[in-house]
Amino acid sequence: MPPPPQSHSREGGNPAARVRGPYESFSRHIKNLCTAPDLIGYKRFMIAGEQLGWIKTDLAELLSNNFKSDFSSTNNEIALSSAHNDYTKRTAALAQATAWISNHHKVPLRHELYPVFNKWGATPLAEIDRAAAPWFGVHGYGVHVNGFVRKPDGIYLWVGERAKNRQVDPGKLDNIIGGGIPLGISVEENLIKEAWEEAGLKKETILSATPQGSISYKTEKQLGLRNDTLFIFDLELAPETTPCNTDGEVAAFHLMPIKEVAEIILTTDRFKFNCNLVILDFLLRHKYLKPDHAEYAEISEWMKEAKD
Repeated sequence: MPPPPQSHSREGGNPAARVRGPYESFSRHIKNLCTAPDLIGYKRFMIAGEQLGWIKTDLAELLSNNFKSDFSSTNNEIALSSAHNDYTKRTAALAQATAWISNHHKVPLRHELYPVFNKWGATPLAEIDRAAAPWFGVHGYGVHVNGFVRKPDGIYLWVGERAKNRQVDPGKLDNIIGGGIPLGISVEENLIKEAWEEAGLKKETILSATPQGSISYKTEKQLGLRNDTLFIFDLELAPETTPCNTDGEVAAFHLMPIKEVAEIILTTDRFKFNCNLVILDFLLRHKYLKPDHAEYAEISEWMKEAKD
């Protein structure tokens, strides 16, 4: 399928920016993602005595009833059977379960594999389809890039508009580059891959991006728990550079003044849910949000917690 036609609005003007949200607040986006979710309705997901995630209680019961030889459930935990005592066996058991859940809930798998581990750099205990990561509440990792341009009148941000056929948040606004890190790829390798696929940017361009730490959150989404850490980068681009999508996942790019981007975040929910955190971090670091702003102290504290 050919990629959708590209449009480029170099001075803002995106009609999405005019859609008003229920109330005006920056901090609501952070609270929605960084407030610890109520996990009463979840069970700890265990592999080899180690907690790897959280599974909703009703799904845990379905798994333990339909896959009795693979999963065992107690009041607070659901564990992968100890008979699955190596990477290959665990992966096979999870693949069978995720295929069943996909069919049961009529949610397609992504056919992109994520490692199952507790922290970045650890040895994975198994692998799982990307779509299933929230179903098991396992930790996912990604990269997000703030692409910006300096002009005489201030900073402008490149904003992507997600294609309408995206499985997650179709049609919403996005960072210039953002993507999950699949199994077996480093942060830098994923950055290079996503930069080309999403924005048509070459290796030498994206490697000039500067790392700005990471943001973590847990939130209930996609039939489970999104348990994510995003590695954040800033990428300053020349005014003559225009991103161009190559994989069909971005419908258009818009170059917007930082004030317009901030207004969209303040008054709407037009950005993909996690991009709000990434851009708010950018607004703080580039001193668009200053100490005199009514929400500055609150946002600073929330972002400090998300970045710890």
